[in-house]
Amino acid sequence: MIRHAGLVARRVGGLWRGVLIEGPSGSGKSDLALRALDQGFRLVADDRVLTWASDGRLWGRAPDALRGLIEVRGVDVIAIEPLGFCEIAGLVRLEAPERMPDPATETILGIPIPLLAVAPFETSAPAKLSRAMQAFDAAHKRRI
Repeated sequence: MIRHAGLVARRVGGLWRGVLIEGPSGSGKSDLALRALDQGFRLVADDRVLTWASDGRLWGRAPDALRGLIEVRGVDVIAIEPLGFCEIAGLVRLEAPERMPDPATETILGIPIPLLAVAPFETSAPAKLSRAMQAFDAAHKRRI
């Protein structure tokens, strides 16, 4: 299944784990991904993510034609050395978050994935991705 999203990953507990970044066109998916790269994340996919489930886990990678490319709005599409694929540990939806939301999930291909709302252009948005990855990893460990 192809999702209109970006996918960035970082090492958590020795494994590459990723977060899908979803929102409408022009909402800041690529911008947030680009800023996350400066915070130690690796690009897996920009704009489109091929997802699949295996052994109760969700995985993602870029379609071949988009592998290693990210749009830098107002500049160009640039090449970045990508991570080939990763497990998807969480989903970030670009929208105004509640102050103290209840934990939420979204089921993708039969796999429940933690969901977090993030305002993409806040200065703290990449740091929130990092903190969310830690929380998503803790939730994953409780499930297994």
